[in-house]
Amino acid sequence: MKRFINDNVKEIQISGIRKFAQQIEKYENVIALTLGQPDFHTPTQIKEAAIEAINHNQTVYTPNAGLPSLRIAASNYLKVKYDLTYDPTNEVIVTVGASQAIDVTFRTILTKGCEVILPAPIYPGYAPIITTCGATPVFVDTSDSGFKITPEQLENYITDNTRCIVLPYPNNPTGVTLTKEELEILADYLSEKDIFILSDEIYSELTFESRHLSIASFPNMRDKTIVINGLSKSHSMTGWRIGFIYAPAYLAQEILKVHQYNVSCASSISQFAAITALTDCIDSPIEMAIEYKRRRDYMLERLDRMGLTCAKPGGAFYLFPSIKEFNMPSMEFAIKLVEQQKLAVIPGEAFSEYGDSYIRLSYAYSMEELKEACDRLEAFIQSLITK
Repeated sequence: MKRFINDNVKEIQISGIRKFAQQIEKYENVIALTLGQPDFHTPTQIKEAAIEAINHNQTVYTPNAGLPSLRIAASNYLKVKYDLTYDPTNEVIVTVGASQAIDVTFRTILTKGCEVILPAPIYPGYAPIITTCGATPVFVDTSDSGFKITPEQLENYITDNTRCIVLPYPNNPTGVTLTKEELEILADYLSEKDIFILSDEIYSELTFESRHLSIASFPNMRDKTIVINGLSKSHSMTGWRIGFIYAPAYLAQEILKVHQYNVSCASSISQFAAITALTDCIDSPIEMAIEYKRRRDYMLERLDRMGLTCAKPGGAFYLFPSIKEFNMPSMEFAIKLVEQQKLAVIPGEAFSEYGDSYIRLSYAYSMEELKEACDRLEAFIQSLITK
């Protein structure tokens, strides 16, 4: 019966992040800087809103696009934070996390034979969905441009088949983000092209030196841009599974059809909690971002002392130091690090072939854990240097 399985599904692989996490389960007493899981608890007010929803029996289906009150809150949130305006009645969709938002968006805009440009190294969640749609992921190596996609690079990869370009900033795995000037140059280049932009802004609230800016805010870009966001990272609500799609009405209403048959609606309880997150707790991410910046600075200083080159993250909670000098595949490096120092990091190969000379460290952990992790990484680096 295996021959009847969709060939596009057979072609994709389990996420390299999850695969490596499973591979190291046999090791004991491991410090793991692996998953993008905030170590903060969901704010109390948000949890209380969910409890209240349960106690008032708000446990039934909601409209497919989400509770009207939540869509209004989500629209207001984007206006207040990023000066973006979306009509809550027909341009905002509540999804089961940003992952489902990406899935239904791709399934709406992609057809067999079209291409999607991905700036690599990149989070491994995009390419498999593109492949299952019968489309082709096209990876662009950004390691020589500070992990930022540029018009010059795009010029070499855009074809008549290019349907979409993914802009995942702030970025996973590198943490880099685009400046206003860089976005302006990109927007000017893309504004006249008939190509969708999927702007994944799930880390938008976790920026350090400057306020996040969306490419959808630039002239002639809103009508072709799908903004993806959510509460997993900003409000430490990974398990609540609430994401958002913001798109022009002509497109959002087509995406809504796919979403409707995909999940009907997001969890009603999580939606009521999300209203509080976007209203009473609208500024909760500020405190988290301050702490992440403190950790980032500490980690960068330690990596520099170890002699590891690393792009300075402008957001999120990841570092992507280079291990090129050790002439070792990232998987081999990561396995030896676990075996010898009981420290787990994600091998860069999980983020495409262009990440194989790097490792990803998450600093969504306590300072105590990060200090011990750095001590172990430094000991491992010293052992490689003295061989």
